[in-house]
Amino acid sequence: MPKSPHTASTTAPVEFEPEFLQGLTRIFEESIVFNKVLGLKIASIKPEQVVAHIAMKPELVGHYSFNRIHGGVISAGLDAMGGLAVMAAIGARHMDEAPLQRLHRFSKLGTIDLRIDYLRPGIGESFELRAEVMRLGSRVASTRMEFLGADGKLLSTGAGAYIVS
Repeated sequence: MPKSPHTASTTAPVEFEPEFLQGLTRIFEESIVFNKVLGLKIASIKPEQVVAHIAMKPELVGHYSFNRIHGGVISAGLDAMGGLAVMAAIGARHMDEAPLQRLHRFSKLGTIDLRIDYLRPGIGESFELRAEVMRLGSRVASTRMEFLGADGKLLSTGAGAYIVS
């Protein structure tokens, strides 16, 4: 996804500490057990974009004749990625705090609106999911997400709103 003009900044880019990245990865991949069921694995966490992957497995099949990934997996994965993008944006906003303190800011985070557009069938061995925050307000964050095939082809898009306070 191209960088949004709404996230442009004149300050130096934020670099997350290893402690914050490890903590956020642990929360996302292990503590949120449904993400573990989906097989969501983080590839990168940056304030402006988060990326993860899902490997296809029999439990994720939605159409047995085509070995197509279930639409609910796409929806849940994009929702999770929107939440992760908000977590990264909140973490970047509060860099003056210790990493552990920033990791405790996510307790009230929740989805309040989600839209998914299924553009092409999800057939493949693995998928990439990307998300970015379009606007981080004091109470609500808006995100956009992408679900891509291993070849980089856009399969689904999403937009979400998340309560942050």
